[in-house]
Amino acid sequence: MEKRIIECVPNFSEGRDKGVIEQITAAITAAADVKLLDVDPGEATNRTVVTFVGEPEAVVEAAFAGVKRAAELIDMRKHKGAHPRMGATDVCPLIPVSGVTLEECAELARSLARRIAEELRIPIYCYEAAAFTEERRNLAVCRQGEYEGLPERMTSEADAPDFGARAFDEDIARTGATAVGARDFLIAVNFNLNTTSTRRANAIAFDVREKGRPVREGNPIVGKIVKDENGEPVMRPGTLKSTKGIGWYIEEYGIAQVSMNLTNIAVTPLHVAFDEVCRCADARGVRVTGTEIVGLVPKRALLDAGRHFLRKQHRSLGITEQEIIRIAIKSMGLDDLKPFNPQEKVIEYMLEEPAGKRLIDMTCKGFAEETASESPAPGGGSISAYMGALGAALGTMVANLSSHKAGWDERWEEFSMWAEKGQALMAELLHLVDEDTEAFNRIMAVFAMPKTTDEEKAARSAALQVATLYATEVPLRTMKAAERVFEIVKAMAEQGNPNSVSDAGVGALAARSAVLGARLNVRINAAGLKDKAKAAELVDEADQIAARAVAMEQEVLKIVEEKIG
Repeated sequence: MEKRIIECVPNFSEGRDKGVIEQITAAITAAADVKLLDVDPGEATNRTVVTFVGEPEAVVEAAFAGVKRAAELIDMRKHKGAHPRMGATDVCPLIPVSGVTLEECAELARSLARRIAEELRIPIYCYEAAAFTEERRNLAVCRQGEYEGLPERMTSEADAPDFGARAFDEDIARTGATAVGARDFLIAVNFNLNTTSTRRANAIAFDVREKGRPVREGNPIVGKIVKDENGEPVMRPGTLKSTKGIGWYIEEYGIAQVSMNLTNIAVTPLHVAFDEVCRCADARGVRVTGTEIVGLVPKRALLDAGRHFLRKQHRSLGITEQEIIRIAIKSMGLDDLKPFNPQEKVIEYMLEEPAGKRLIDMTCKGFAEETASESPAPGGGSISAYMGALGAALGTMVANLSSHKAGWDERWEEFSMWAEKGQALMAELLHLVDEDTEAFNRIMAVFAMPKTTDEEKAARSAALQVATLYATEVPLRTMKAAERVFEIVKAMAEQGNPNSVSDAGVGALAARSAVLGARLNVRINAAGLKDKAKAAELVDEADQIAARAVAMEQEVLKIVEEKIG
């Protein structure tokens, strides 16, 4: 199950007073469960860029707290800096990382904008994906005239803010206005070249960046720039939408680079930019030797890249997430200049719990020993989910072996599809290993609740029913997931590499055991439900799945026995 994560990158109009910056970031982290990834103050700009991530609701709450504290600490009447700005919090974009769409971020941004205006009396302009008009998608339009232009804009019909419009007063004079928006994740990336020539790096950048290069008369390099009727240069667009780029020489590395911002990775993904820069570099006699990602990257960018290069090789995509990312790293040379550690560069990995806190992070030996200990968890429910995961793993293994079998090259996509299904099922069942133990722990937590007064007894009783229902539904989900394993192992028994048909059979045995084991947990937990109609409904559904699993196991084993002969 993909975790819902968004990023927020507010820019505060203070880059010199460390104490003020620390108070703002402290307010952000105290408000909600978010992870502060970066604090980047600039003295010349007198501006600090803060980056934090977390679940959407938490990030929005933390963003509000940061804006509120900045408004209390920063007086815009005294602010001077090199960067354009119009408020104590100048901009506050929300950015989807995983499990959340850009449209959802836009709605969150608009709600945040309204709340800031109503509760903090700060005028708000909504920009990019959160904009209410097309022209306000452009931040420069929202910030036109900067702080100094606000008195005139506040009551202008065309230029007034989206929320909090009123005559310029002492509060606005102190806080200024803020732009709240939503945008896709921006990846800052440099493509390393086997040249020291800035001019050639620039030429490649102009080939690919959306803006392109000026059209010139005669000589395309030194010819006179062609201008339109308004006196603006006529541009020949580059090949990649939603990109900005320039060429430069990096003395530290002794090479030139094409430095790019990918402003919408849904339009131009990282691997598409890499391939196109390689193509344009090759046309100019230059080679891309590697890639440098500046800052952090969402996991999906590397997974999409890894799958892209696997497809080009006609290799199965049904491999582990870690292996797909390793393919992306090697294919684009992300470790060309320095080691690339996904745990330090991928946002989602930075948010994960430390290894060892989850059952699935244990070794096989450690998991078995933990199960054998006097602790009641993990128990049969977690073991059932793990057996289902092993069944899915065996089906996936047969699919991958079949995809790579000599002489079956034309069938690689067929088996890759089965392997991807197997990987997804395995991930779901591994998640249920820990979730089943969490369900048990919730029941134990209820038993620790006080029961002195009638109110406490009533609350304890209600909480126990909620926890018991959850503990019944989790193994039922295990049953449903494990049942889907049969589709994969049956297909692999019938169509897969015949040398691995016994593995498909063992996968069916594991899936059947997972279903029947989880059924026992459904029944024992359902017995504790006061809602007997609901209990009967859950048990009946479990019995039907179990009956189907037994029949499907026999069907697969019959195919396996016939193949073995």
